[in-house]
Amino acid sequence: MGPLAGIRIVELAGIGPGPMGAMLLADLGATVLRIDRAHPVELGSPRPFEFNFLLRNRHAIALDLKQADAVELVLNLVERADALIEGFRPGVTERLGLGPRECHSRNPRLVYGRMTGWGQTGPLAAAAAHDLNYIALAGALHSIGRAGGPPVPPLNLLGDYAGGSLYLALGLLAGIIDARQSGKGQVVDAAIIDGTASLMTSTIGVHAAGLFSLERGTNMLDSGAYFYDVYQCSDGKWVSVAAIEGRFHAELLRLLEIDPAAIGERENKANWSRARELFAAKFRTRTRDEWCALLEGTDACFAPVLSLAEAPAHPHHAARGTFVTVDGVVQPAPAPRFSRTVPAHPTPPEKPDPRAALAGWMTAAQIDALAASGTI
Repeated sequence: MGPLAGIRIVELAGIGPGPMGAMLLADLGATVLRIDRAHPVELGSPRPFEFNFLLRNRHAIALDLKQADAVELVLNLVERADALIEGFRPGVTERLGLGPRECHSRNPRLVYGRMTGWGQTGPLAAAAAHDLNYIALAGALHSIGRAGGPPVPPLNLLGDYAGGSLYLALGLLAGIIDARQSGKGQVVDAAIIDGTASLMTSTIGVHAAGLFSLERGTNMLDSGAYFYDVYQCSDGKWVSVAAIEGRFHAELLRLLEIDPAAIGERENKANWSRARELFAAKFRTRTRDEWCALLEGTDACFAPVLSLAEAPAHPHHAARGTFVTVDGVVQPAPAPRFSRTVPAHPTPPEKPDPRAALAGWMTAAQIDALAASGTI
């Protein structure tokens, strides 16, 4: 089920953006076979396996890729695959005998996806780093934060997952489409640094036009504008307003019962500080739920700031099925949505099970032979 049904992908297990990219493709129906390390290493705090949502929707086998028979098995799988995902440092898969040259010799149509932070080339290519470093070098981190304060790390959403996973998935799908037309595969160098820079295209354009200040917290979308910010309510909870357009701004003022004359010209930044004080004082007069009752669903461009615990229960999410329950655990549903090729309900993360994982790739006799030889 799903629009990617019939596409086969081999995933050499990694951390963060690689598994997220594989999950996105598996969520939409691709058959993804994860090749786990014999002794997997998890980044960050240990967690129960069933909560590693990035591993959902696919089978897995555990292999020691330093063993020749394990490498040969992966190459056999590559022969049957449309794409491969790897997230090692540059040169590692080449040393394992699983680089692009070896894989393309077995399957010329293969799209070989490489997920790294710095990319396959450049002076930093071999250096260790994480999301924060990539978005820092791309110019994104410098722009995130309030006036007078330091840059603020936006979790690892901007680099790992937006600049990395999404661009990896896009690149693989573009490569698969081309391979089906040309009969030739290729290497996709999906670098987080490149993807993050790409995400900054609009902002860089505004700056080039002289319309974006390099001083944090002074622009319209970086908390500089009083009409695009968050405000605390009487109960200590927060709400967001994003009334950028004039008519939405007017509606927000009307519902807040704030006289436009008290603010002055909205485009004049000299008025923003006074307007922010008016907004802050107004929002402190009611609880978050009371403001939701008044503003939610209007054209005031308003939404409550929900915690991770609160978000799944919101009526809008409930109506759309934005979150689903998988084996008793609530998590985001596959996205985006399709009118005809609707993806299946997600399946929970699975620990390595070689027979189940290989069943759709090899015959029972071939699997028996791998088991008899000790390869699996």
